[in-house]
Amino acid sequence: MVVPHPRRLYYGWFLVLTLAFTELVSYGVLYYAVGLFIAPMEAELGWTRAQITGAVSLGALISGLAGLPAGRLFDRSGPRWGMTIGSLLAAAMVLAWSWIDGLAGFYLLWAGIGVSMALVLYDPAFWIVAVWFRRHRSRAFTLLTVIAGFASVVFFPLTERLIAAFGWRGALVVLAILLAVITVPLHALVVRRRPSDLGLNPDGDSEAPAAADETAAIPLESSRAALGDPTFRWLTAAFFLNTLVFITLNVHLVPLLVGRGFETSFAASAAGLIGVMSIPGRLIFTLLGDVLPRRWVIVGIFGFMTAAVVVLAGAYTQAAVIGFVALYGAGFGAITPARAVLIAELYGAARYGRINSLLGFITTGARVAAPVAAGALYDSLGTYTPLLWGLAVISAFSALAGWKARR
Repeated sequence: MVVPHPRRLYYGWFLVLTLAFTELVSYGVLYYAVGLFIAPMEAELGWTRAQITGAVSLGALISGLAGLPAGRLFDRSGPRWGMTIGSLLAAAMVLAWSWIDGLAGFYLLWAGIGVSMALVLYDPAFWIVAVWFRRHRSRAFTLLTVIAGFASVVFFPLTERLIAAFGWRGALVVLAILLAVITVPLHALVVRRRPSDLGLNPDGDSEAPAAADETAAIPLESSRAALGDPTFRWLTAAFFLNTLVFITLNVHLVPLLVGRGFETSFAASAAGLIGVMSIPGRLIFTLLGDVLPRRWVIVGIFGFMTAAVVVLAGAYTQAAVIGFVALYGAGFGAITPARAVLIAELYGAARYGRINSLLGFITTGARVAAPVAAGALYDSLGTYTPLLWGLAVISAFSALAGWKARR
């Protein structure tokens, strides 16, 4: 009697789990931890909040610019070595940050961080999911972002404790070591370009599916053709406005709460809890996208975020802050997989890197303007409350733009 061999786990799932872990660490260090360094740097170096967040904005600008050639590189050669080099650069820049004393050097350092973010954050990981999966693409995006979504849960309290124990400079040294030891070897040894490189088909199927462009709802001859597509323009407007909101809150939430009299530990924990609340949001909204028009799902996500900002504008108690966290986490957590699945479904995998990076480049303006504008407004008014009401209006308009994004 011949005993059949059990089917081996598809390598694509191994890639998803590995990238989920490296994205957790990369986002934790390069994205979520940043806001916790604002106050101690202000105190030691005497820089204003606008000066510090201006460097973060520069990093966002460079990331958007670098994303365009990076997207073409991914489509042509895959992201393996780009992610490896980006991880090395990110670790080196965070380590250099721990030595910084001059404002010009700080801006130059954040330019380097911007290049590294284009190479290691979600875009290359999403490229891999779009190429390695077709039928299970939504499920793979959800798994990746659910695990990586714990970045804020882990790194907000971890960074707060590291700063308390070693000072902000010592905390940066520890974070740089984590980046180097964890992400560099995993990107170099595990990441592969396409299933065919290992003799596999997308989803691990025995037969190859139709070509990527044949499965696209809106096939395009080039990535530039996306600019002429009304659906793409409305989606870009929606995500541009939404980016203004969540980038501002990401950078300024902790100092905002501390300025309202909350303890730093509570502020960091509340910010970290957004990651916890993002998990049900990602699961629910992603599953809804399989049974409802994704345009409706996008509108629901942005609606949750609008309600959250309204709650935060009047949040002066811990209970109100937790209410904000619950609403905002549910909406914020679902944005990333919803956008990734939607772009892959609409435009296919063949030019996913180019089209996704084009959308990212356009929304870079929001990533650049939001932190420094919010910092300058705070320096001028001494309060975040008017800014929050403005963000609520912007978030409502992002929902309207998402509603207009019809195929």
